[in-house]
Amino acid sequence: MTRTLTLGYSPCPNDTFIFHALVHGLVPTPGFAVRERLEDVETLNRLALAGSLDLTKISYHALGHLRGHYALLHSGGALGRGCGPLVVAVAPTTMEQLRGRKIAVPGELTTANLLLQLYGEGYGEVMPMPFDRIMPALHAGAAEAGVIIHESRFTYEAAGFFAVQDLGAWWEEETGLPIPLGGILARRDLGAPTIAGIDAAIRASLEHARAHPQAARAYIRSHAQELDETVIAAHIALYVNDFSLDLGDEGVHAVETLLTRAAARGLIPKSQEPLFLD
Repeated sequence: MTRTLTLGYSPCPNDTFIFHALVHGLVPTPGFAVRERLEDVETLNRLALAGSLDLTKISYHALGHLRGHYALLHSGGALGRGCGPLVVAVAPTTMEQLRGRKIAVPGELTTANLLLQLYGEGYGEVMPMPFDRIMPALHAGAAEAGVIIHESRFTYEAAGFFAVQDLGAWWEEETGLPIPLGGILARRDLGAPTIAGIDAAIRASLEHARAHPQAARAYIRSHAQELDETVIAAHIALYVNDFSLDLGDEGVHAVETLLTRAAARGLIPKSQEPLFLD
């Protein structure tokens, strides 16, 4: 008997690239089918907090609040080097000068905001908003700086912004580890055998995408915020890597380090739940 599971992920090229084959029936899904829901990552974080999705992409910040009900999968996530969020501003400034100033962030539960709060003593005057509204908000003078993610990383200079701090580079220098941005979760009550099958199907979907890179092109473009082919290709190349196939020991260590540091600062609750339901 086939069970239909809700699967949430973002419309960004890295996610649509990874999940195209899965949602279009191009890889085996024994015992289950998926119905996708594409939303901004902060919306997905909130849907997961409400328990509304069986499977979903989330920010690793949000995982710190979800471990009681969701287990992390090994495949499908975004974790790597040189891919972290950037703090940008309309004029040259420093992180110290931004203390007490308004900083736009792409959601309270995003890893971008978590890294901002882990940097130094953190920053209290944050303005959460969808990631694609941050640069327009800065141009309008609504905030002094913003933490940008996704396609904005490739377009901020052309839009007239100055980089203040690469939070991913700071994390790598601080820990020696890649930066965990977002992972894929499954409801724990699905059970270990079903979750293992889902994990395998997501990995197969990514392997299919790599073997047939043009197959998902129309699907990716239909959802992308930025339609320039060069930007789309750069986005996928940056955020989809071997950690997306399998977190591996280094990836798991990076996730555990991020969550441990966040819990020590009181930014997420402490938890004894295992990350995985293997």
